[in-house]
Amino acid sequence: MTSVSESVGIAFVGCGYVADLYQATLANWPQLLSLRGVYDLDSARQQQFAKHYALKQFDSIEAVLADPGVEIVVNLTPPDQHYAVTKQCLEAGRHVYSEKPLALDFGEARHLVELAGKQKRHVVSAPSSFLGPAAQALYQAVRRGERGKPRLIYAEMDDGMVHRIGYENWRTSSGAYWPAENEFKTGCTLEHAGYALTWMVGMFGPVRRLVSFASCLIPDKGPHTPPDYSTPDFTVACLEFDHGLVARLTNSILAPHDHQFRIICEDGVLSLDETWSFSSSVRSFPIPTTRLRRGAKKLLGLDFSRRINPERSRGISTAKRGYPMDFTLGVAEMAAAVRNGSTPRLAGEFSLHITEVSLAIQHPEIFGVEYFPATAPAAVEPMTAL
Repeated sequence: MTSVSESVGIAFVGCGYVADLYQATLANWPQLLSLRGVYDLDSARQQQFAKHYALKQFDSIEAVLADPGVEIVVNLTPPDQHYAVTKQCLEAGRHVYSEKPLALDFGEARHLVELAGKQKRHVVSAPSSFLGPAAQALYQAVRRGERGKPRLIYAEMDDGMVHRIGYENWRTSSGAYWPAENEFKTGCTLEHAGYALTWMVGMFGPVRRLVSFASCLIPDKGPHTPPDYSTPDFTVACLEFDHGLVARLTNSILAPHDHQFRIICEDGVLSLDETWSFSSSVRSFPIPTTRLRRGAKKLLGLDFSRRINPERSRGISTAKRGYPMDFTLGVAEMAAAVRNGSTPRLAGEFSLHITEVSLAIQHPEIFGVEYFPATAPAAVEPMTAL
């Protein structure tokens, strides 16, 4: 355990596309995080990444775990490696912050959380955008009853026809290309549903019941189509929470880009246009109850909304595709918890629940069209300064 004045040593395991997004915002947290080095099974990719950023290289994962200064391993490997890498790190007594999902199998994900408990270590899965200023501004609006009691949530995680919009040219500053085949194989639901689900669960507690539909609508994605490809490229789910709250969540790599998050309340709507932007403003819409307001909305497009601007965020990722999020925020929040002897907000049961629900949405043929999640984390306390 580090003292208050010390930073927490971390290591990146995995130097692919997403590693640049973490590296781009690591400098936001100089008092909390110290990158001890990086490792990747692909030695050429490791060398390219490390040389670009002038980082120390480890020659094996065993070498990573032999460094006593590494307290948190940031698991940035492909999803099919998440379970094995996280398990090895937990067994070696390290905390792990993993890219999403925790594992591709719910039993394996549950084992990781149980193992972390036995080892008295923490395991957290991305995404951490719920901890960012836009989501927190929305959360505070909900908590103070800005538009009354929430009744319904509409959330979209649609990214357009990715296979036709030039992903071949998506390249990070260190030279990594977007891993198209792996992304298509893993599926847009496991890759993206968590951005909306963490907001819902963080604010309102666990999903109690879900009903899902999933389909692979375009099985030929071009030259990077995975062998025997059948992973859904579209899913839609209805989710039930406590106190009568219901949500609808879509995920696709077909429908036009839409990352709206809307909470329909008894007295109006709280809306945010882009869940991937830390600087998105929350818009608070009243119900147009008078004839004058209804007419103004219909004829002039006036909605009488007000904007709730988030607190100014630290620097954001400057990767070429433009992800205005601090990817390292979740690692920093975890490090602060480790340093202070507390539990990270998204640790353990929370991350397991997001993984379970995401898997159930993507795989109704395994979990059932109607599914009752076994995990039930509590809602998350609002963020405070790290």
